[in-house]
Amino acid sequence: MIRAVVLLAAIAALAGCGGDEADSGASVTVETYFLRDGVVWPVWTKAEPAGDDGRAALEALEAGPADDAADALELDTALEEGDLDLDSLAVEGGVARVSTVAELSSEAEAQVVYTLSRLPEVESVELDGEAAAPADYEEQTPSVLVQIPLAFDPVSSPLVASGTANTFEATFSFEILDADGELLAGDFVTATSGTGTRGTFEFEQPFVVEEEQDPAKAPPAEYAKIGYRALTAALTKAGYRIEEAPV
Repeated sequence: MIRAVVLLAAIAALAGCGGDEADSGASVTVETYFLRDGVVWPVWTKAEPAGDDGRAALEALEAGPADDAADALELDTALEEGDLDLDSLAVEGGVARVSTVAELSSEAEAQVVYTLSRLPEVESVELDGEAAAPADYEEQTPSVLVQIPLAFDPVSSPLVASGTANTFEATFSFEILDADGELLAGDFVTATSGTGTRGTFEFEQPFVVEEEQDPAKAPPAEYAKIGYRALTAALTKAGYRIEEAPV
């Protein structure tokens, strides 16, 4: 049986490199979908203010991934500057509409549709007058797409993650690694559907890093309870019966 394995690296976040630090009004931070190994991959991107987040996000897509994200995540883009008619972008009644100037590849279309779909005010997307949805780009979507948290997001225990997945029997495993690549936690997740049909997932997982062993930062009794609950949940899920030992 083959299952997808997702590495949720608490790496940059635990090192204090959070991507939510805003400049003093000089830029806006928007969720953008670039490409990693030919499939969409979401990251936060700092963009020039453009009047609304939708235009700022599309301008960021055309500009390509920032150097730090491109290097760290090996990101690329199928869009080029001028591919989109940015002046045509309009969001009305929950529908985001935008026209293209150049003929887009399926990868470029996926970038645009995913990026616009993630705007809070957008419920659906039209590209050149035709309805388009993330579900139309299954081949351009990774088997497991983590949308919360994004790369470089600050995280804390318990880690809360969500996204979509299309894996065998809707199951995949995940691992949380520290900045040195050491395993902090891991488990299996079952999405709402799989084996050819993309479903959604959401889970939370406690973890402890070495720096948190300072009693002033992490009271031992509290963290012992977190560890006990996590271990009990894992054993119960595996089919073991937990019996309390007499004290």
